[in-house]
Amino acid sequence: QVQLVESGGGLVQAGGSLRLSCAASGSTRSINVMGWSRQAPGKERELVARISYGGRTTYADSVKGRFTISRDNAKNTAYLQMNSLKPEDTAVYYCSVVARGGDYWGQGTQVTVSS
Repeated sequence: QVQLVESGGGLVQAGGSLRLSCAASGSTRSINVMGWSRQAPGKERELVARISYGGRTTYADSVKGRFTISRDNAKNTAYLQMNSLKPEDTAVYYCSVVARGGDYWGQGTQVTVSS
């Protein structure tokens, strides 16, 4: 079992920045991929970014060049640096990991970008 706790969400003006953190605990040795997804009201959850244990990254086209995912394997923590935020980035952001036991999700953190 892996437990995930997200932090760093909040309210920011368009053009601003936020940094999300995702701290993993439990069976962290089995974690491979860590990622961030988001879900806006009335929309399906979508993948934002993910990073492998070795640091290989993947981004949604909508956030390329603005968001950066990183991880600290020693701290079992993933980060999502979000710059140049837009109102359409408003959503609940969820951290997830792929581990030996399956996929695990955090409770989510709200990000609201005002215009």
